[in-house]
Amino acid sequence: MVWCGIAYNLLAIVAVLRFRRGVVGQISDLPSYRPPVSILKPVRGRDPGFYEAIRSHAEQRYPEFEILFGVADPNDPAIEDIERIGCRVINTANDAPNAKAGSLEILAREARYDVLVVNDGDILVEPDYLARVISLLEDDGVGLVTCLYRGRGSSIAAKAEALGIATEFAPSVLVARMLSSSGFALGSTMAFRRRELDAIGGFHAIREYLADDYQLGARISALGKRVALADTVVETNLGAGSWRDVWKHQVRWSRTIRISRPAGYFGYLATQLTFWSLVAGLCGYPGTALAGIAVRLAACLRVDSIAQLALVPLRDLFGFAVWCAGLTGNVVEWRGTQYRVLPDGRMRPLP
Repeated sequence: MVWCGIAYNLLAIVAVLRFRRGVVGQISDLPSYRPPVSILKPVRGRDPGFYEAIRSHAEQRYPEFEILFGVADPNDPAIEDIERIGCRVINTANDAPNAKAGSLEILAREARYDVLVVNDGDILVEPDYLARVISLLEDDGVGLVTCLYRGRGSSIAAKAEALGIATEFAPSVLVARMLSSSGFALGSTMAFRRRELDAIGGFHAIREYLADDYQLGARISALGKRVALADTVVETNLGAGSWRDVWKHQVRWSRTIRISRPAGYFGYLATQLTFWSLVAGLCGYPGTALAGIAVRLAACLRVDSIAQLALVPLRDLFGFAVWCAGLTGNVVEWRGTQYRVLPDGRMRPLP
């Protein structure tokens, strides 16, 4: 299995270099295709960096767009920040098992424009974000545009989670896109036309599913449309969560992937180069173990510091523990509420 992990990490290096070359090749000129856009942002509470994130959307270099915020609680502390940038707030209280999808269903009805962008409340973007994302929809064969994201954390646990996003999650997305044409969307950005949304039954069709981003991407892909990856990377603020917070979040994410994409989830085992290198070393193959660790670290050379690079093996083992925890169980916690996830991905709140 060490050699499988080495092969995967070499693929990851190639995939990352291809993506970076594409970004450098397209960064000079902004595209001219700029239809009016409605940005839909369901929010609940004031996440760390919330005001900076929403202000980055309000300050886009884009000719015509609106931002609609959906809140279910009239006393939500996020409203104060939303009012500071002068955007519209809509009451999106609903009874959908996935309250976010229920909120998006209401926001989509209120949106004025036929090009829609959905992303999470804590997403920080560059001034040319909309222009770069929306330009890919000029191709009628593209049904949805998504983005990679990086994490920024304040606590040690949150920084470790950000390291996992950079060294494990993002490369896995790029490898999957390099090897397969199957579409999946990331909640960091989903841009699409209203006609494709209507063709899949709107947000109402996914209001019972935990992985609303996966469902949206998969259903639009099933229409014969491609899911494109934009050449811009957004940022999510992971706050100052504890190890317990990070563990719960990662296990929820892990179980969601296992239920939504079981083949990819179990294939993840072969990619765990640090774990298999440790096994090889314990079984008396130190040369194989050192080769595996060397390739793994080479795949992570673009982290911010040598100190972070040294922590990659420990973060990998933490990720493997999360993967093991995600193998069983169908209960997840989301925003303080526990849900039972059914085999088809639908969710039911627990008493």
